[in-house]
Amino acid sequence: MSARGLPVQGLPVLSLPVLGAGGWGTALAVNAARNGPVTLWARREAFAAELDRERVNAEYLPGVTLPANLRVTPDLAGAVAGAAFALVVVPSVGVPDLLAELPRELGVVLCAKGLAPDGGQLTVLARRLGFGRVAVLSGPNHAEEVGRGLPAATVVASRDAAFAQEVQAALMTPALRVYTSPDETGVELGGVLKNVVALAAGMVDGLRLGDNAKAALITRGLREMDRYLRAVGGQEDTVYGLSGLGDLVTTATSRHSRNRAAGEAIALGEHPGQGGKVVEGLRTAGLLDAWAQVQGVDLPIVRAVAQVAAGRWTPQAALTELMTRDAKPERHD
Repeated sequence: MSARGLPVQGLPVLSLPVLGAGGWGTALAVNAARNGPVTLWARREAFAAELDRERVNAEYLPGVTLPANLRVTPDLAGAVAGAAFALVVVPSVGVPDLLAELPRELGVVLCAKGLAPDGGQLTVLARRLGFGRVAVLSGPNHAEEVGRGLPAATVVASRDAAFAQEVQAALMTPALRVYTSPDETGVELGGVLKNVVALAAGMVDGLRLGDNAKAALITRGLREMDRYLRAVGGQEDTVYGLSGLGDLVTTATSRHSRNRAAGEAIALGEHPGQGGKVVEGLRTAGLLDAWAQVQGVDLPIVRAVAQVAAGRWTPQAALTELMTRDAKPERHD
C-alpha cells in the first residue's frame, strides 16, 4: 500500500485532498505535494480559479508558490473521489457543514483548533455523523513557516493507530516531522485551549506588562491546559508534548499568531480581526468558560479572556482579577 492507502503496483497514486484554501490548508497542501499529487479545494469558484491560475495564495499565504503537482478546484465531490482520506482544514465553525457533504467512507483528518458549535469535540461530531476513520492534526505549526519549508513538527492523533500512521506517511517530509499519538482527545483539546491563552498573552503584550508577566501567563496557562485535559480524559504526556506546551509557546509568542495578535489589538482598543482571518480563541473562550463553570474546573485565565471577549471586562480589569485571586500553592489540584 502507498502512503495514501492505494496499491502501488499498476495503479497511479491518487491525489491527496486538502479541503480548505486558507493559509493553513495551503501550507499543508504545499508540504504534502513534496510526496505526491495534491488537490486543494476552495469553496469559492472565482478564488479557486485565481489560485490555479496565479499559483500563489496572495490572500492567505503570500509569497509561497504552489507546486506544479498541486491543483486547485471548487469541485468538492471531484476533489475527494477515490481518495482514502482528506485533510479538513476549514475553521471549526464550518466543519459540521463540510462534513455533511462528504462521503462517510472517506477518512477525515481534522485540522481546525476549535470546538463544534455545541461546544463538543469535532472528532466526536465526525463519528456521530458516521465517519469510521477519524484523526486530528495539531502542533506548533504556523502556516507562514510550514508553507516556506522551514523545519517543523506536528502530531496526528487517532484511536485508529493504522490510520494515524497512514496520515503520518502522507505528510512526513524533510521539512515537516510528523509524530503519532493515541490521545485523540488530548491533542484535539490542547489546541483549543492554547488559543485562549494566546489571546491573553497578546493582551499582556498590548498592555506592555513585560517579560515576567508573559512568562507567568504562559506557565499558568499550561497548568490550566493540564487541568482541563485531565478533566476530559486526555493524557498528561500530551500536555507537555508538541500539541500542548509546544503549540502554546509558539502561539503565545509568535508574530505570526493571529490569536496573540488579536489579544494585543483588544488591549490597544483596536478591532481584533486580521484581514478576515478567523480567530478561533475568541469563539471558544466562552464555550470553554461555560463548560468549566458547569464542571467546577478552575480555569481563571480562560474565564478572564471569555469576559473580555464578551465585552464584560476590560483587559486591565481582567489583569486585576487574576492578580488579586486568593493565595494558594503553585500546584493546588
